[in-house]
Amino acid sequence: MHADGTPWVPSGLGSRLHWGPPLAADAGPVLSMRQLSGIIDHAVDDLTITVEAGMPLADLQKALEGHQQWLPLNWPWGSSMASPSSAGTIGGLVARGLSGGLRQRHLGVRDQIIGISLIRSDGVSARAGGRVVKNVAGYDLMRLLCGSWGSLALISGVTLRVQPLREPRGQLVLEGELSQLEAFRAEVVGSSFTPEWIDWELRPDQGPGILLGVASISDAAVVDQLNRLETLAAQQGVSAERQPWDHPIPEESGPSADPPWLLRLCLPPAQLQQLLSSQECTALSGWHWRLAAGAGSGEGWQTSGLPTPDYQIEALRRRVMALGGQLSVLIQPGTQPGALPAWLDAPSRPLIEAMKRQFDPKQQLSRGRLPGVATPLNPAHSGN
Repeated sequence: MHADGTPWVPSGLGSRLHWGPPLAADAGPVLSMRQLSGIIDHAVDDLTITVEAGMPLADLQKALEGHQQWLPLNWPWGSSMASPSSAGTIGGLVARGLSGGLRQRHLGVRDQIIGISLIRSDGVSARAGGRVVKNVAGYDLMRLLCGSWGSLALISGVTLRVQPLREPRGQLVLEGELSQLEAFRAEVVGSSFTPEWIDWELRPDQGPGILLGVASISDAAVVDQLNRLETLAAQQGVSAERQPWDHPIPEESGPSADPPWLLRLCLPPAQLQQLLSSQECTALSGWHWRLAAGAGSGEGWQTSGLPTPDYQIEALRRRVMALGGQLSVLIQPGTQPGALPAWLDAPSRPLIEAMKRQFDPKQQLSRGRLPGVATPLNPAHSGN
């Protein structure tokens, strides 16, 4: 394939290949890792595990649970515990590089990776990192491939840090005015509190709220944190309701079918309240937002009504950029995929394209899709 420049698309289960920029018409066949889905090594005492990239996230969590461990990552948007395969594979999760509210305490998926195996476009296998946490020699190739959307190489295996399961846990649902909730959020993330996650949530049928989960080594420690958080909420004029948190992974609330629009936001956490109260955001009808209040990232999707016009999404993107953030269009309606660019050109576009040429000189991988490049380089003009 490499000798004649045949294009191809790296994939896991393929459940989210339609996200982001549409693949080019000449993108070629999809090469799936679904049959390579085993555990290579699990160092239980060292809290590390090495798996093949085609392993479903749900299967990994189930295997870890038998050792009272877990990988502290949210279920990907649109997945459900009721349908385990909907969460996709570990390789796909790394390739997209998206993470949810558990970043508040455990950081994102790229921070869980300590080793990675890959197959280059010319078929050569390579590896970076190792199987021990303190292995930091060489270039940090793991972070480069995380979020590359299959544009640089096929991820074939990963070594991950895992965490012990902590059974004592609970969550709070907080409601109030946006300004009150923002004051509560700022107080929590700037204090000694250590919530597992703290998320903004706005549904079409109710006002704004914050969801927050805590976990610790004892029930008494969890109750103490919840008591203190409730006191802080009362001081800010915010109502707080305790709810059980039965499973360690917060289940995402995305719909089972694709919505007309799915957006990914990333902006400074302190600017989220300004965005949610902006004219551009409040003008959207039938939208649901779930945003990591401590990290400033998350999703918004349309749940009802006629599809929102493109110009309203463009206006929202301009507002996000004015607040110092970025907006990516993962799913959009219409018979013309890619009417709005999934992402705009990053300031580092020349560097991104140079890196692409180093990894994939014949532009074979995931044609039409390169993060940070609104219009990917045409293979015919790549100089090869």
